[in-house]
Amino acid sequence: MSDAADSRAPIRAGIPEHGRVPKYFAVKTRLEGMLDDLGEGGLLPTERELAADFAVARETVRQALRELLIQGRVRRKGRGTVVAGPKLVQPLSTASYTEGVRRQGRVPGRNLIGLEQLEADPTLAAELRIETGDPVWHMERVLLADEERVGLESTYLSVARLPHLARDFAPDTSFYAFLSERMGLAPTVVDERIETVLATPREALLIGTPPALPMLLLHRSSKDASGVPLERVRSLYRGDRFSFTVHLDK
Repeated sequence: MSDAADSRAPIRAGIPEHGRVPKYFAVKTRLEGMLDDLGEGGLLPTERELAADFAVARETVRQALRELLIQGRVRRKGRGTVVAGPKLVQPLSTASYTEGVRRQGRVPGRNLIGLEQLEADPTLAAELRIETGDPVWHMERVLLADEERVGLESTYLSVARLPHLARDFAPDTSFYAFLSERMGLAPTVVDERIETVLATPREALLIGTPPALPMLLLHRSSKDASGVPLERVRSLYRGDRFSFTVHLDK
């Protein structure tokens, strides 16, 4: 199917109306054809080799590769560049991260960074419907898919609701499964907001990405069946490894 017939393709495949194509974009287009031939995990030639093959400067090749990296078409492996697999498609729903990853045949996981008690500031207290200064749990975990680091999640909830969280919950497992199956507190009403951001140096280090890589930041607040606030979550996802979907019915 041609780009003109594919509604998912950029208008005129990214070619400006004046018809002049930047060198890096021409290189990127040729590299995309190479990626299809190599297949997932295939190793690309070095920047020096690509520059010689395409008769362009190495910086031109570097810019083309940078765009493919941001789009999630390639990834770094050691000192080389390889073809990346398809992005993880996460539904915007009450389903957990674990469920979404498993549906795509991947193995979800989490590495605990920290689980601590903090005093709620006025904003967090209002969101959780508690008093300013009340203790809240803050749980921070790196999100994994097939052992690849793909995101960073911070969860906040009232200590009064789950006083023994540190004792009862295994942090490498699904928190939503724990809430539903162990505590009878399944989230039933969820509000989410997504924006694009750049990771802080600390976040980039934890996720294992360059600080300049765009991220998808998801803010989630949920309530239980009684309408009582349950949690507030801040999830940072790699923009090159994730996309989100939502199903709407009128």
